[in-house]
Amino acid sequence: MKRPLSLWFAALTVLAVMLFVIDLCVGSVLLPLSDLWSTSDDIYSAANHNVMLHLRLPKALTALIAGMALSVTGLIMQTLFRNPLAGPYILGVSSGATLGVALLTFCSTLFSMPLSGASWGVVIAAIIGSTIVLLLVMLIARHIRDTVSLLIIGMMIGSVAGALVNVMQNYSNPDALKLFIVWTLGSLSSVTWSQMSVMSPLFVVGMTLSLLLGKPLNGMLLGDNYARGLGINLSRLRFAIVAVTGLLAGCITAFCGPIAFIGVAVPHLARGLMRTSDHHITIPASALIGANLLLICDIISSSFTYPLPISTVSALFGAPIVIWIILKK
Repeated sequence: MKRPLSLWFAALTVLAVMLFVIDLCVGSVLLPLSDLWSTSDDIYSAANHNVMLHLRLPKALTALIAGMALSVTGLIMQTLFRNPLAGPYILGVSSGATLGVALLTFCSTLFSMPLSGASWGVVIAAIIGSTIVLLLVMLIARHIRDTVSLLIIGMMIGSVAGALVNVMQNYSNPDALKLFIVWTLGSLSSVTWSQMSVMSPLFVVGMTLSLLLGKPLNGMLLGDNYARGLGINLSRLRFAIVAVTGLLAGCITAFCGPIAFIGVAVPHLARGLMRTSDHHITIPASALIGANLLLICDIISSSFTYPLPISTVSALFGAPIVIWIILKK
């Protein structure tokens, strides 16, 4: 058993490295990998070096981070709610981030900061919005023991946030509406190196915490009574899961916008490939598969003269998997 699993992990790791290199080279113009560290004074080589270093490298790293984060949060959400179609945005984190960006975009006359996908203003607005919704859900989670009730409350909070966004869209001007819609389609290319210095530590903290939750998550798979018999405090575990999900999903949504289907589809691929539900195995497997899948989506998106929105490409991969899950179960 150990040998096949180790081979799968090795294969997924090698594939991730290969896709990462391909993602660096593929774009509207194919560039050789050597341009990444080129020090030539030639004007074309210097331009290619800047494109590789400041545009494609952070974009590929963002694909790795986002794919891992969304897949892992989708896995622990499916365990928490015992729902195969649960995802990282089920608690309204994405809706909160969307509401924050909508408030900033549609009320732009009150702000002096530029409104673009790469601006810190949009990132900060998304972080504030998702944090407010997360804190509200966590506050409610402290007083509700029923997981299904928490799921319904999270969905209702997301619905309220979505309704407020729709109201603002109805009264917005076309330019602000276009900026907002572009953000909602998701983008991996908007993350700069300065933003990466903030996103990466948040990702490392969130992934470390998720790995530490492996044992109690395994206990939760066997039922609440069995988990309590193992000494697991379900209220604290549920609170920790919500916090980790909010940290990872909120961070990715703030910097990249909503990215569809990755968090829902990848955990099923991980459990099917590894043939186990042990979170000590499925968490790293989900991370690797999610990174590979989002790198593939980014390669496809970048292959067009005008890159496709990353959420559109991920939906083309994720939606058939979700349909397969529904038909099977």
